[in-house]
Amino acid sequence: MAAVQVIRSEWTKIRSVASTVWTLSLTVVVTVALGTLISALSRSQYDRMPVRERLSFDPTVISFAGMTLGQLAMIVFGVLVVSNEYGTGTIRVSLAAVPQRGTFLFSKIAVAAALALAVGMVTGFAAFFLGQAMLGSLGTKIGEPGVLRAVIGSGLYMALIAMFSMGVAAMLRSAMLSLGILMPFFFLISNILGNVDATKKIGRYLPDQAGSRIMQVVPRIGDDTPYGPWGGLGIMVLWVIAALAGGYALLRKRDA
Repeated sequence: MAAVQVIRSEWTKIRSVASTVWTLSLTVVVTVALGTLISALSRSQYDRMPVRERLSFDPTVISFAGMTLGQLAMIVFGVLVVSNEYGTGTIRVSLAAVPQRGTFLFSKIAVAAALALAVGMVTGFAAFFLGQAMLGSLGTKIGEPGVLRAVIGSGLYMALIAMFSMGVAAMLRSAMLSLGILMPFFFLISNILGNVDATKKIGRYLPDQAGSRIMQVVPRIGDDTPYGPWGGLGIMVLWVIAALAGGYALLRKRDA
């Protein structure tokens, strides 16, 4: 089957599954709503913030505060895109129709990643503009140095989170197992390693810790991270490549 036909087939699969559509919709709603709320709260609490926090106050990052929950929905999307076919058993039919396993997997990833990127960009720009509206005089503008990079970077970050999740799901083939590993990894282990003094130097190289640097405009006081925004995103890209390579290697070896 030609690659174009495979891509068209994968697009049909994704849009016809209600759960994947709902998770993408939830990504937008949760990220924008929470970011707007926290921006409004930050404005009301600004005068009571310690001086140290005011000096490193980053209005761009504040508007992306909802990304923490939004990426949860994006992780679910990435996992479901790959694992749904294993859960229903239709993976056998798909691989019979497309015996070139690389074409099958990377067509699926290309379609899902493009969709995740589009949703991530819409989410990033919406969260930014609504967040800045809530921040009022404390806000910033899209034309300020580093701001447009951060907003575009937020969309790239969301797409990479989805792609990393797809790679893990391709390796594990189970939605429950994949989510059972990814959720604690991103929402517990990464936060612990990134915030405990003894493990900070390790935590900063995890995919979410490194990738989220792209959304930062104002440097934190005392931050000694040895890479910048694009360097952090580059580290995240390496994690994504490793996950996808692992998924492809195992797909080639195993039976459906």
